Amino acid sequence: MQKIGLISDTHGSLPEKLGGFLEHCDQIWHAGDIGSMDVAEKLRAMAPLIAVYGNIDGQGIRMIFPEHQLFMCEGVKVYMTHIGGYPGRYDPRAIAYIQKEQPKLFISGHSHILKVINDPKRKLLHMNPGAAGNYGFHNVLTALRFEIDGSNIREMEVFEAPRR
Repeated sequence: MQKIGLISDTHGSLPEKLGGFLEHCDQIWHAGDIGSMDVAEKLRAMAPLIAVYGNIDGQGIRMIFPEHQLFMCEGVKVYMTHIGGYPGRYDPRAIAYIQKEQPKLFISGHSHILKVINDPKRKLLHMNPGAAGNYGFHNVLTALRFEIDGSNIREMEVFEAPRR
């Protein structure tokens, strides 16, 4: 079993109030727009980090983190990218990847809107953790925490806090 902390769109800031939500996770996944290596290093100090770069990330982050991550966690095939859309409105590049790889879990960021949507057509669960940083148009910081046990995704928790 793995306890996963999922965040996105930190844009160079990692609010302290988020730390308590992530501190007991076995892994932290970041769905892009990290914003600074300082944020990545703080996350790595908490737990192993799997991340993708986002549209605001500079060359330094892009040299370390890829645009797409495809990996297994327990018995779940995971595909993560920053700009991916959501069921019924997938980005063309993301849908091509989804059709080819057939993940059970598809993760994207970018919208700053927290969404967890089952996609029965593609036989996957889509997650977008919203935005965890202090910069952007969102007023609420959001993140997700869940467990992957074998092929089961369970125990979903939502973090919400005022941005300032």
